[in-house]
Amino acid sequence: MGSYLNTGFRAFEFSLNSEIYIDKSEIISLLNRFLNTRQRYICISRPRRFGKSFTAEMLSAYYSKGVDSSFLFDNLRISKSDSYKKHLNKYNTIFIDMQQFLTNADKDVSKMLSNLESEIKNELKTLYPEQDISEERKLNQILSDIYSKETEKLGKSNGFVFIIDEWDCIMREKQTDADGIKLYLDYLRALFKDRSYVSLAYMTGILPIKKYGTHSALNMFREFSMTEPGEYAPFVGFTEEDVKELCSQFKADFSSMKKWYDGYIFDNDLHLYNPNSVVESLLRKKFLSYWSQTETFESLSRYMDLNVEGLRDGIVSLIAGNEILVNSETFQNDMTTFNNRDDVFTLLIHLGYLAINPDSKIRAFDNDKSLLVVHIPNNEIRKEFNNIMKNWS
Repeated sequence: MGSYLNTGFRAFEFSLNSEIYIDKSEIISLLNRFLNTRQRYICISRPRRFGKSFTAEMLSAYYSKGVDSSFLFDNLRISKSDSYKKHLNKYNTIFIDMQQFLTNADKDVSKMLSNLESEIKNELKTLYPEQDISEERKLNQILSDIYSKETEKLGKSNGFVFIIDEWDCIMREKQTDADGIKLYLDYLRALFKDRSYVSLAYMTGILPIKKYGTHSALNMFREFSMTEPGEYAPFVGFTEEDVKELCSQFKADFSSMKKWYDGYIFDNDLHLYNPNSVVESLLRKKFLSYWSQTETFESLSRYMDLNVEGLRDGIVSLIAGNEILVNSETFQNDMTTFNNRDDVFTLLIHLGYLAINPDSKIRAFDNDKSLLVVHIPNNEIRKEFNNIMKNWS
């Protein structure tokens, strides 16, 4: 097992051993459908602490070669899928925690990419000692050669599975570094686009993929976000059924749990809860705001204080318990480009401070289906808004 190549199952095992674990393994059967297809590029964005990293660790444990992780999955829901055994531990899997690389590079994007290439190439040397893996060669060239030679030798190759966690940390932490962001996006495009060695590329983050104009910078990826979660909606976050079962198990009041942590509503009346807040509430036996432990007070305050026409009036209306209409189509999927108040509100949706209500009564009076009806989702988030509003003059 390596640190990045075929990382094994230890991280996922920690999740399974935890006092509270909700089985989300059925997402694997969805992803297996798209292995080695045109739809093999998938990006899922959710707010902080919605279980994105847990899912990434589970996928690494499932796909990674060189280990037998069946004992972890045999009793999970994925084991009932016809594709379960077919893909279990069958792929060389590259797992990248992009936040870790950025931090270790002192937030220098160029240095981060250089370190990333070097670390992965070092592990490939161990697995493929006969390959030309020199420092001068690019990672995508090396992976292409490995894939071609395996295909020539064996008649086929399973290719590589890529799992990138916190893929968007550069856009969040280097917001004004336009050159660094472009360098990073160009690197990912060169690594993934039209590469035969990619069997699956799965990325998670908070923001959807950066737009240039109306086009995605990585247009090979299919995106599933807080505004368009698609069929992945139940698998990143706790559903209402999950929370009801946990409340029964821990003898917690479900109605209070719902008031504090519900409010993220998707199509077909699917309600999602922030897993971290639910778990902390159950273990601590208190209904409190745990959001501030994962997102700084200044983060929300910075966006609420922007000098954008109509923004403050909209926030006051939301805090009063009202819903407002938001056009999300002009949002550029970054944290600096705000052409109007709707762009700010769309960012707050992706950050988890606002939520969409697809069944709102406003729909009866609004014929423009491109507009989103948004509200403050629950007591936990409302408390954060109220804390900031106290400082408004």
